[in-house]
Amino acid sequence: MRIRTIVTPPGWTACILCLCALLAIDSALAGTTEAAPQSRRQVLHAPAPNATPAAPRLPERSPFSKAEQDVAVVPGMPRARFWADSEQDFIAMLPPLAGPWLILSAGGSDGAYSAGILSGWTQTGARPDFSVVTGVSTGAMLAPFAFLGARYDETLRTLYSTITSADVFEVGGKGESLLDTWPLRDLLAKHVTPQLLAEIAAEHSRGRRLFVVTTNLDAERPVAWNMGEIAARGDDAALKLFREVLLASSSIPGAFPPVYIDVEAKGRHFQEMHADGGMGGAFFLAPSSLLSRMHAAPLPASEFYIIVNSKLAPDFHVTERNTLTILGRSISVTLKTTTRAALEAAHDYAARNAIGFHLAYIDETFDKESRGSFDPGYMRALIDLGADQGRRGSAFRNEPPRVASQQDHSQQDHTTASCRWAAIDCGTLQ
Repeated sequence: MRIRTIVTPPGWTACILCLCALLAIDSALAGTTEAAPQSRRQVLHAPAPNATPAAPRLPERSPFSKAEQDVAVVPGMPRARFWADSEQDFIAMLPPLAGPWLILSAGGSDGAYSAGILSGWTQTGARPDFSVVTGVSTGAMLAPFAFLGARYDETLRTLYSTITSADVFEVGGKGESLLDTWPLRDLLAKHVTPQLLAEIAAEHSRGRRLFVVTTNLDAERPVAWNMGEIAARGDDAALKLFREVLLASSSIPGAFPPVYIDVEAKGRHFQEMHADGGMGGAFFLAPSSLLSRMHAAPLPASEFYIIVNSKLAPDFHVTERNTLTILGRSISVTLKTTTRAALEAAHDYAARNAIGFHLAYIDETFDKESRGSFDPGYMRALIDLGADQGRRGSAFRNEPPRVASQQDHSQQDHTTASCRWAAIDCGTLQ
């Protein structure tokens, strides 16, 4: 049975739709009544021809306490990370001098838009050296290269114009997910090299900061990783951790396997389970409590440049009467609303503290169709869009979108568009 592809919202949440699709198959087997539970059990447990063997039983995890979690650190790298929802921890990691910040959002293959903007911006000669760069999910993949500046523009353009789903995942999980991300691990090993870490460490020593966000599923809290601090360690353990953090930040729970990170606390060693950073929001600027407080201390920032790798405007479409489409539309509404609310909070904080606010997002008039997850033609079109806007200086707006004043011109076909926010194609599930 092939599951029809539908439009899904940003980041990790697309996995919900795929899981719901599997539940829908199970529900369909139940029929329309509860009159024949025995026959249903026979259907569910009957051996299927050529059935795929069940995934092997996974080993039990070593237990640990909340008290241990609260003080856990990466061995040999005590400043490698901090709780992303803690104002005190966040402020302690910031650079000493003010400068422009670059914030890169989630968005799967739509991260091509950021790659385009950055390369076009470079061509103007006005692209700054950012004092802080943050990334979530696909933004985490972009962030190290954006942090190092124009010399990596071509790397980003190549990655986001040639990558396919086969470079990211293959169908068939191992008990923790629907898909396996060994191809993405290999891709990271190719591009995240000792030389890349040495360059990031050098910039970190100058006072610049690179943060990538994951979600600690055990603690149910976001974690920000101080990637320059990790890079400064400079050994094989640092290289391994750097790659693991990038992989974890893009690991959609249920769809992609989580990433286990070794830590220690109170003399005990154990592993934390980390997954997609987008669970805490499409982008990371600062703890939300800090942004919302009227008299919060000003951040060392002269400008906020936020690139949201998605559309933000409402997308009118008569919703079909089926479970998956209704779920998809409902989650899309929720995430667009929360992202716009987060942008409003960032804008208000910037206005109160005389910080420049600049926001880029994919305009609703962009109507190129994607033929599946990581369609090179679609991504090249997004790169071209971003590069043109970057060259012309038209990428950034000075305030969040005002929904009431927008008119929706989108005619996107929701029955064939890809799950590109989540970096997966639900149609690959059979």
